Amino acid sequence: MTSQLIGSEVPSPADEDGPSRDEVFTALSNARRRNVIEYLNTNGSEARVRDIAEQLAAWENGVEIPEVTYKQRKRVYTALHQSHLPKLAASGFIDYESDRGLVSLTEESRQLEVYLEIVSDNEILWSEYYVGLAVVCGLLATAAWVGTVPFGAVSGYAYAVLFALVFAVSGLFHRSSTKRNRLG
Repeated sequence: MTSQLIGSEVPSPADEDGPSRDEVFTALSNARRRNVIEYLNTNGSEARVRDIAEQLAAWENGVEIPEVTYKQRKRVYTALHQSHLPKLAASGFIDYESDRGLVSLTEESRQLEVYLEIVSDNEILWSEYYVGLAVVCGLLATAAWVGTVPFGAVSGYAYAVLFALVFAVSGLFHRSSTKRNRLG
């Protein structure tokens, strides 16, 4: 005997894993929505809509916050309130309390970070870098294992420490580079 769910839908795999790629791309398809996420990531995970609107108006007009006019701030505030914040909230990336004028990041917003990272034209992808690094370390370990001079003269512990240091320094550099190369 099978049971049926009445009035319910069976959750899709996307529901279980968080937002779908389409939801992520839709949420990030607008610069103001990306800037809201960037503002919240930079200035704490909760803020007032007024403060967000003021900063976004400053960024969009290339001025400092004290130089933002009422008209510039109002235009951004209205767009945020009517369109962008409800869309981000519907996707689950923020909590938006319109009656209190508060916005806060949710756990789902962490999934946006990978999409906010950019790679310059003169940089390689980090995945390619780590694959290349693993290949070099593997070749070096193989040369030492076979006994090729001078690699065979170095102990395995020395190679282990060297590889750990190389990956640790690479990871630290990767982290700082990722923070520096964010959209917004």
